[in-house]
Amino acid sequence: MTGKVAVITGASRGIGRAIAVDLARAGADVALFGRDDAALAETAAACRTARPAVRVATHAVDVTDEAAVAKAIAAVVSDLGRVDVAVANAGQAQDGLILRLKSADLDRLIDVNLKSAFYLSAAVAKPMVKQRSGSLVLISSIVGIAGNPGQSAYAATKAGLLGLGKSLAKELGSRGIRVNVVAPGLIETSMTAEMPAAARQHYLDTIALGRAGTPEDVAPVVTFLASDAARYVTGQTLVVDGGFLM
Repeated sequence: MTGKVAVITGASRGIGRAIAVDLARAGADVALFGRDDAALAETAAACRTARPAVRVATHAVDVTDEAAVAKAIAAVVSDLGRVDVAVANAGQAQDGLILRLKSADLDRLIDVNLKSAFYLSAAVAKPMVKQRSGSLVLISSIVGIAGNPGQSAYAATKAGLLGLGKSLAKELGSRGIRVNVVAPGLIETSMTAEMPAAARQHYLDTIALGRAGTPEDVAPVVTFLASDAARYVTGQTLVVDGGFLM
């Protein structure tokens, strides 16, 4: 990954932070997108601890704002010279039965989980097409594959990323750009910490490896897909769930 520049959305904490640190450790320079300046600074510090020579840029940007995302990507190209890797990791969960689902909540999930990936993909495709190389990784969820009661809106937006990834892989492949999806299972993050005890236990009872995953279990998979080691891998969904879906 030496000499490559990677953009990570949702880089403030959790899986996004772990991905940024792993990419930095692997030799990439990183541009961190998120809404919390203080949290982004913590991620930047963690990246520098992983590799002191890393170049890090932080951008407080609302990834649901198409113009803001395009402006931030242009700044990354200006400051760091290029964009080789883009990880669409920004996400939000909102549980609720469909009979009680509010349209405002649905709109928010579509904006954060799905539209933001479109905006990032469109913005980075421009420099990548010029370079005739690049790797996009979209972070979905096993819920987008299997569904889950009370998470219809979340599942729908995460399932949308599967179709987006396959379509972009076909659309951009002739320009040397690869697009893949990672679908994590139960991962220990602030988002899953609020799960009801019964739901959490159901997952744990079903996971073949018998434990929840960590952000550090997901990050190396993303680094692999972003790297030249996966140079002939595109249009795929890689499930990282400890053997929950089998």
